Amino acid sequence: MKFNVTLDRDEDGIWIVECPSIPGCVSQGQTREQALNNIEDAIAACLEVRAERGMPLTVETL
Repeated sequence: MKFNVTLDRDEDGIWIVECPSIPGCVSQGQTREQALNNIEDAIAACLEVRAERGMPLTVETL
């Protein structure tokens, strides 16, 4: 499954990455590549927790 993510840098230069279609699914990294790798793990974990709790896996984003 593929998800769109947003990628930005904070004031300290840390890369922040978020998956808008999974509420609360956010990660970060020292480099862009590390942040993108980390969000893959975060997406898997968020989907697992949401499934266990009977929550919708994703929400519609525009």
